[in-house]
Amino acid sequence: MSHTIKTPDWVKDAVFYQIFPDRFATSERVTKPSNLEAWDSPPTPRGFKGGDLLGVAEHLDHLENLGITAIYFNPIFQSASNHRYHTHDYYQVDPLLGGNAALRELVDAAHARGINVVLDGVFNHASRGFFQFNHILECGEQSPYLDWFTVKGLPLNAYDHEQAPNYGAWLGLHALPELNTTNPQVRAFIWDIAEYWVKFGIDGWRLDVPYEIDDDAFWQEFRRRVKGANPEAYIVGEIWHESQRWLQGDQYDAVMNYIQTRAAMAFFGARSLAPLYPGGGFDRLQPLDAAAFAKTIDDMLALYDWEITMAQLNLLGSHDTARFITMVQDNKSALKLAMLFQMTMPGAPMVYYGDEIGLSGGYEPASRGAMPWDRAQWDMDLLDYVRQTIRVRKAHPALRRGTYRTLLAEGELYAFERKYETQRLVVAFNTAAEAKTLDVPLGQGAAHAHAVFGDAQHVVLHGTTVTINAPPRTGFVIGLE
Repeated sequence: MSHTIKTPDWVKDAVFYQIFPDRFATSERVTKPSNLEAWDSPPTPRGFKGGDLLGVAEHLDHLENLGITAIYFNPIFQSASNHRYHTHDYYQVDPLLGGNAALRELVDAAHARGINVVLDGVFNHASRGFFQFNHILECGEQSPYLDWFTVKGLPLNAYDHEQAPNYGAWLGLHALPELNTTNPQVRAFIWDIAEYWVKFGIDGWRLDVPYEIDDDAFWQEFRRRVKGANPEAYIVGEIWHESQRWLQGDQYDAVMNYIQTRAAMAFFGARSLAPLYPGGGFDRLQPLDAAAFAKTIDDMLALYDWEITMAQLNLLGSHDTARFITMVQDNKSALKLAMLFQMTMPGAPMVYYGDEIGLSGGYEPASRGAMPWDRAQWDMDLLDYVRQTIRVRKAHPALRRGTYRTLLAEGELYAFERKYETQRLVVAFNTAAEAKTLDVPLGQGAAHAHAVFGDAQHVVLHGTTVTINAPPRTGFVIGLE
């Protein structure tokens, strides 16, 4: 390979938090139309709750206290949908969110606290309200923008839901006309958006369905433009499967690591998996034992250059999945163990807003509920646990940058080692419903072992084996010297 793979350093140390802007927090400083849904009512496919970016800025204390160092936002540009994947104007933040001025305030406030901001880039498709598409609706065959889209017939049947769209549309959805990215003007338009917002001050892009733009040269130039504006900007693709094609160092820095998401759900939640659709077009999850889980994780970690692996975006759920707690039928121990696993793995962990306080919900729109700000509704025990797991990650470079080695994978017991310079840690799990003794073979001996996370009374070192008397459904981080 002619180039050295390089991913942003800050990502390797980052703890992300995903925010769905309409549902996180609302500020009295953003004037709203009146027809909003009640904040605490169940989310609906089309309803708006009125969350905004100043609301996020006013709640940065919560994120900072949790230990968050980066935010990934679902789309924020002007749009006629609550999720804003139907973009009207890529240069305007939606007025319901407070407009461009609100983003300016939020980015500055976040940066002042050491929190980076990554935006959702929706470049495969636009919307019926997008200016160039609307131009074709109005002007038909005489519109100069005809080749910005793949038009198969006129007039455009954009609102005739009885017929299939007579233009290229994502998943055949009339509301999502696909941009013709073979058109040089369209390519230049998208690259300019990418550059514009990085120069504005955002710290990277999460790319929505980027595989739909099936063109390596397009993404190579996208990377050149983004990295030219900020060499440390993060480019992460929403790809749900093995992604070697895009992760050679010349396109994306990483992808959303749904391979790990599904494995964590199936192992830590093996005893209580819900018979629900998990999202992403996948079949229902089947339980994994430790051996199958370890093989999945080892195979996953062998997929990419280590520089890429350390920048992977690791998540337990998102706006596109059922929430983790719902997928494991409210088994809080499964969520806790998965959180500890996520915070001790290579790659940047991400908390989906509300997961840290026990927010639940099945597949969309249920997983996109409003964040309750009445602390009486929060699971404070869970919040404290998540905060502790983040603290452990941030305190130990080995958990962020260290090598990874599976040590034990039997039945419901799993342990691995993270090693970095002089630091050596063992992370161990008992997912059984009863107490178990884990005899973890270290390979290389140690003089001393102590619990960094978990109950220190349960750890004993015997030369090249560390023995952990683990209560039911518990996880440990053990320091070795």
